[in-house]
Amino acid sequence: MDIDSILLPYQQFGVSLGLERMYNLLAALGNSHHAVPILHVAGTNGKGSVCAYLSSVLTAAGYRVGRYTSPHLIDWNERICLNEQPIASSDLVAVLQQVQGAINPNLESPTLFEVITAAAWLYFAEQKVDIAVIEVGLGGRLDATNVIERPLASIITSISREHWQILGSTLAAIATEKAGILKSGCPAIIGQLPPEALTAVQAKITELKCPAVFPEPAQEITIENTEFPGRWATYQGINYPLPLLGEFQLGNSALAIATCQILQQQGWQISPEAIAAGMARTKWLGRLQSVSWRNASLLVDGAHNPASAQVLRQYVDTLQPSGVNWVMGMLSTKDHLEILQALLKSGDRLYLVPVPDPLTANPEALSTLARQICPQLTSCQTYPNLEDGLTAATQSSENLVVLCGSLYLIGYFLKTNPI
Repeated sequence: MDIDSILLPYQQFGVSLGLERMYNLLAALGNSHHAVPILHVAGTNGKGSVCAYLSSVLTAAGYRVGRYTSPHLIDWNERICLNEQPIASSDLVAVLQQVQGAINPNLESPTLFEVITAAAWLYFAEQKVDIAVIEVGLGGRLDATNVIERPLASIITSISREHWQILGSTLAAIATEKAGILKSGCPAIIGQLPPEALTAVQAKITELKCPAVFPEPAQEITIENTEFPGRWATYQGINYPLPLLGEFQLGNSALAIATCQILQQQGWQISPEAIAAGMARTKWLGRLQSVSWRNASLLVDGAHNPASAQVLRQYVDTLQPSGVNWVMGMLSTKDHLEILQALLKSGDRLYLVPVPDPLTANPEALSTLARQICPQLTSCQTYPNLEDGLTAATQSSENLVVLCGSLYLIGYFLKTNPI
């Protein structure tokens, strides 16, 4: 039996927030989530990077580290990692079959996300991990990962307007949902939040008496280091390499280092050398990633909401391109107007493609919207598939070529074009 055939039947249950199904399922599995010390990470953007930094540093410090993130870009195995290595397919099938066997047919069926989340807890418990870094799937308060009673620390990376159809239409409402991961008396590490969101999160911190830190972004520094050449940063006297691109990684890395400092206070042995080595080895697919495609250079980024689109445009502008060829596809559920407003500038070219997913936005409709937003585009064309769009974009000018708009699109690209 393969992974897809086990998981895909649960897709019909869609997104259904709530914890009762998860508690029932975990109880039937012996409450494996109680066996694993947890770092819990929520936020609109930056969750994945922070999880990647923490997992890499703790691995470098010599611990047995689980990491659970979503969505995956290429295959399901990416979601569940042990010391930076994706779970073997045979092991994933084995834990999924255990989860499947624990589902009570007389109760409401768990969702696909709940099934794979339960599989992650089970695998980490079976593998006797020392610590697991767990990324929230959606929101926080009612997310399937929020069954943890006493996390070692809870981290909120950023808050902006995404999934408003589910989490609420205001930043305060979204922040309240994400602050649902905070637990009484447990440390909280909070990123740079808009004032409205910060007020909501601080109210929760006060209510729960969480010892909280609000790290300022790290500072970029110049260090000549032959072992780890490239960009370096410093946060509270700790110097470390910064391999992930983009200004926002100064903030994300500071959150990870601040979390490591809290773990040190709890007795975890994490040396400055482990921090430097772990940060240097951090990888995170599909985020400001330079790749080669048919002898052409591409910048690939999974920017799929307005905040991440702004970050992408800021990074692109630091490269001072003569123009940008955007190859884009988006899901219909995303905020097309604000994403296009963040990305497009006069002289850019836009190559719109469908996302290989039933929820894809119509490229023709996106084209109409893009022309309204930025009439000064040099060109705006639609293509029937990603390959045709990339071919046109890489042949038509000397501009920087950027593939973005949807993590599903980036995942499809990486799966069909192994790097």
